[in-house]
Amino acid sequence: MKASELRAKDIAALEKEVADLLKAHFGLRMQKATQQLTNHSQLGNVKRDVARVKTIIAEKKRAAAQAAATEAAK
Repeated sequence: MKASELRAKDIAALEKEVADLLKAHFGLRMQKATQQLTNHSQLGNVKRDVARVKTIIAEKKRAAAQAAATEAAK
């Protein structure tokens, strides 16, 4: 998942993406616990994707807050 693809989405879609990724991460952790996980690098990739999406959500919220503050100052 690329950051440019995520930046095109709105905040609601990004929050849904985080929820889906967290469910996938949970499933991978359960597979690891039961020794069914064959590709352990998937865990790190999903964690990185969650962090990437959360970062973009924070960027969008910060930009919206700055835009609102600028508009209120006028």
